[in-house]
Amino acid sequence: MRISEELSSPIPNVVFAQKDGKSITQNSAPIVKDKSLDIELVATGIKFPASMSFLGKDDILVTEKNTGMVKRILNGIILEKPVLNVDVNNYWEGGLLGIAIDKNAGHGNPVYVYLYYSTPVREQRGADNKNNQTIEEGNLLYKYEYNDGKLVNPKLLLKVPYPQNFSSIHNGGVILIGPDKNIYLVVGDLGHPVTKTQNVNSKLLVNGTSAIYRITKDGLAAKGNPFGGEMAKYYAYGMRNSFGMDFDPVTGKLWDTENGPWYADEINFVQTGYNSGWKKVQGLSYVNNSHTKKQFDPDSLVNIDGKGKYSEPEFVWNETFGVTGIKFLDSNKLGRNYENDLFVGDFDNGNIYHFDLNSSRTGLLLDGKLADKMANTRDELQDVIFGRGFGAILDIKVGPDGYLYVLSLYEAKDKCSPNTAFSDCYDFSSNDIHGSIFRIVPIDK
Repeated sequence: MRISEELSSPIPNVVFAQKDGKSITQNSAPIVKDKSLDIELVATGIKFPASMSFLGKDDILVTEKNTGMVKRILNGIILEKPVLNVDVNNYWEGGLLGIAIDKNAGHGNPVYVYLYYSTPVREQRGADNKNNQTIEEGNLLYKYEYNDGKLVNPKLLLKVPYPQNFSSIHNGGVILIGPDKNIYLVVGDLGHPVTKTQNVNSKLLVNGTSAIYRITKDGLAAKGNPFGGEMAKYYAYGMRNSFGMDFDPVTGKLWDTENGPWYADEINFVQTGYNSGWKKVQGLSYVNNSHTKKQFDPDSLVNIDGKGKYSEPEFVWNETFGVTGIKFLDSNKLGRNYENDLFVGDFDNGNIYHFDLNSSRTGLLLDGKLADKMANTRDELQDVIFGRGFGAILDIKVGPDGYLYVLSLYEAKDKCSPNTAFSDCYDFSSNDIHGSIFRIVPIDK
């Protein structure tokens, strides 16, 4: 269904821009700036989705953060029966989070689906375990087989224990299958930056946090990982929290997004052994940071095994917007001017940002007011805003058809009053927050 066409129900008000700290609402659909492109509504009414992955054309699996269900959306219809239902701790940022489907399986081999979710703490679980399956406690990465509309034969690949002072924040959860066929998973600091992976000189053991993991499909440390010992499964460290990772289809190199505390959301070029710097530095180290009042000293970072490599972010939002999905458009279906370019979404404003890469594809092609790699104000972002009004963006993917798909909490935005942050007007463990999937296509497709 084209968004530009009349819908059976009205589109709710959405916060699509802000000026001088005041939200501006409009009773209309999301928009993209490029007049040669249009937006289609693929599905709506998903209960607080978190991420999505494609089984095939017009066939999508979506995780519902709070219900613990994996829903299948077939030809735009949300099938009533979930393909999986697990017990989750859905408080705040916990729940059923990441999903990835092994596109190299199939053709007579099992199709594998990878899921990352937060299990209930003992006090929440009680005696009734929904599937009599999960006995571990923490953030878990499982591998399942997809068979006849169900996820079966679970295998635990990785466990990130909850901190002693359980908080249910900064769980991360994005899962990728890399060009090297290994599994990549990003995990935040879980709200407790107390070990060397958060650049704190501490005698405490690494607790599995602030990591990009690289493991085999059987859960072993991948060959070529930079660290040893308790960090053998780490590919990179020093992340505060992340909701986005993707591989450049041209170079095969990894990029991520990272959320700052109340300033300095980042886009990062992530190489083997990368140290993102948290919590010693957030944002550009050479910019006078009025937030921390501290001068960054590169020698203050914890260089694990002599292999930790800090590098500056490739782009910074000075004001944190909750950047989420990041995706390279490995397709020319929206026009060759977008092919292999980078798209990033944010949670707070529902914006999609579009970036070209430099000739070496190790950084972004930025000019004008963004040549310093920082958006100091909202006005400076205007040239890189590709679309607006998508609600609270959670995930961005390229479908088998080559078009760009956006998963967001679109239906919920109208319940936020002006000047109220989205996170302040919702209980994130509620099932009353619904989401939608949009598809961006050429008008003449």
